[in-house]
Amino acid sequence: MNQRQTLVAGAILGALGVALGAFGAHALKNALIQNGRLETYELAVRYQYYHAFVMLITGLAMEKCNQASIRWASLLILVGVVLFSGSLYFFAFTNIASFAMVTPIGGVFMLVGWIMLAYSFIRNK
Repeated sequence: MNQRQTLVAGAILGALGVALGAFGAHALKNALIQNGRLETYELAVRYQYYHAFVMLITGLAMEKCNQASIRWASLLILVGVVLFSGSLYFFAFTNIASFAMVTPIGGVFMLVGWIMLAYSFIRNK
């Protein structure tokens, strides 16, 4: 991903994090409590929101660190958030455990993205 795409993705993830968090705390709270998945939903929102900031920081860092590894890091983190938080959102509403099976895959993508980000900063002179 390039700098513009990374910054846009970070802003969208942040906006959706706020909207989904508010929606979950108010309009969806009873459904989430009935499913016993309020904590699952809150975890999805929290990780999405944290990684929105990471995407914004990564996008800004691309000014100083223009390497393929930092562009890969942003893509891996974005895919990780979609898989991790997305699977938890679906699981929270459906209680279908197979959605939760995707969550660790998203976590691995995020972890590899973080490692690629560190690698980018280490390689930057």
